[in-house]
Amino acid sequence: MKEWNGLPYYPISQFYKERFGEKVYKVPVSTAETCPNREGLRGMKTCNFCDVWGSAAYPEIRERSLREQIDQNKQKMAEAYHAKKFLVYFQAYTNTFEKSSRLAEQLEIAFSYEDIVGAVIGTRPDCISDAVLKLWEGWARSRFVAIEIGVQSFENQQLEWMRRGHSSEKSIWAINKIAVECPSVNLGIHLMFGLPGETDQDVIKAAELVNQLPIQNVKLHNLHVLKNTPLAEDYQMGRFTPIDREVYFERCRLFLQHLSEKVAVHRLAALSTRADELIAPDWTARKMEMYQHMIDYMRAQNSWQSQNIR
Repeated sequence: MKEWNGLPYYPISQFYKERFGEKVYKVPVSTAETCPNREGLRGMKTCNFCDVWGSAAYPEIRERSLREQIDQNKQKMAEAYHAKKFLVYFQAYTNTFEKSSRLAEQLEIAFSYEDIVGAVIGTRPDCISDAVLKLWEGWARSRFVAIEIGVQSFENQQLEWMRRGHSSEKSIWAINKIAVECPSVNLGIHLMFGLPGETDQDVIKAAELVNQLPIQNVKLHNLHVLKNTPLAEDYQMGRFTPIDREVYFERCRLFLQHLSEKVAVHRLAALSTRADELIAPDWTARKMEMYQHMIDYMRAQNSWQSQNIR
């Protein structure tokens, strides 16, 4: 059985250690205020799974300045983990759905800290402009810049059900566009499992497509239900059933078995950071327990990343 530092997959933490010589920690910040869906562009609606916070890790400090957010979250991690190097993670909403000059100012602030060794920017396939590509590549030539695209699925039927407002073709276009225009950028995507009608073959197909695209890392989420979302209404009306934990584990195992060993993995499942808003499934709230069970499951199946690549 192949392992990476005792794990059956290539963790992003190992990539960071190889890149920076020691462990680094992400400092999540919330600076974007909205996204195309929330603004109703092209008749779009809010994604059915997204709550009012737009995935912000620390919504209670989102009204503070960027520098205040960095200082506070960096201090928390330094005290908890004795962290010395950090990546600023522009996480919530769509960080390129605004003037590129504002993002440029934010990157200037982030990189003014000596112990911040890079920036991670979350965006979506339909918010990529020539100006922002130029900005990313300019910084990436001297600093570590990672872009995470919320692809969520490569199946158009599932994207329509989620109300994402972009297609699989748009995701593939954005990935290739960034790779060509920003060769110095570290590029990753988010994928979501547990969607209606999803099959084992769908996740295998997704892994095989990732291998063909210029992607360096991937982050996996299990679709879960939060309060005050369109998905919550579907769940309460019996129109949506969350994926069982064991079924999700099997989908992840199949995905990893068919994923190239060169692609780093951020995480294996989503975690609801606001437990009071989680409706279902309840296993989503138990991060470390869920993570350990997933590792144990892969080991019991004698499975590892890239195992089924021929």
